[in-house]
Amino acid sequence: MKTKLLFGFHAVAARIRHDASTIEEIYVDAARHDRRMGDLLRSAKSANVRIIQADDQRLDAMVGTRRHQGVVARAGEISLARNLSELIDGIQGPPLLLLLDGVTDPHNLGACLRVADGAGAHAVIAPKDRAVGLNATAAKVASGAADNVPYITVTNLARAMRELQEHDIWLTGTTDDAESTIYDVDYTGGVAFVMGSEGEGMRRLTRENCDRLVSLPMLGSVESLNVSVASGICLYEARRQRLIVPTA
Repeated sequence: MKTKLLFGFHAVAARIRHDASTIEEIYVDAARHDRRMGDLLRSAKSANVRIIQADDQRLDAMVGTRRHQGVVARAGEISLARNLSELIDGIQGPPLLLLLDGVTDPHNLGACLRVADGAGAHAVIAPKDRAVGLNATAAKVASGAADNVPYITVTNLARAMRELQEHDIWLTGTTDDAESTIYDVDYTGGVAFVMGSEGEGMRRLTRENCDRLVSLPMLGSVESLNVSVASGICLYEARRQRLIVPTA
């Protein structure tokens, strides 16, 4: 079974809750004796997860950063949808997706996964090229969402967008110059919000493949929002609309 490293309290605790059987072992800083570490150790022991005492230097070397908070887990992959076909076949009700065009910062990807999980999105989709992979940093920032929300990478983004359209999923691109705002559009059907890269926004072909374009009202002095913040606003607007739709 292929394994990966998870680090940080949120990511490791979320994996224990979600599927502790996939964790091979947890390495913890032997010098930490605070309540947070105590809670995690009790959860791990209750789930019969092997715990290994380690020093701070070893943990640093394992994950290549000091931001591990004294806890690192070696865990197997959780079974999530691996491609668009599996994803679409498994969705019940109107799909709610987030499509990232060229997000290269793992912190932004992790934050996008976190808001996607919170809003109940079915997946985050990104191209294999010009995008960050789901590495340990992204998983830590996601605070466990990487175990719940499929992160699907596609070889050809334009082809993937057309496949989504064939399943009646409306591609809604976000751009500053759109005439409509996010509050002018109905999202109660299948929708995929398309977000551009941190600096350049959507690429031309990505924009041309969108069914509609919307903007986020900017009333202050800043010109744009972080991609994860913008993603959260859009996804939660769709969730709000779906919560108030009368049932038949």
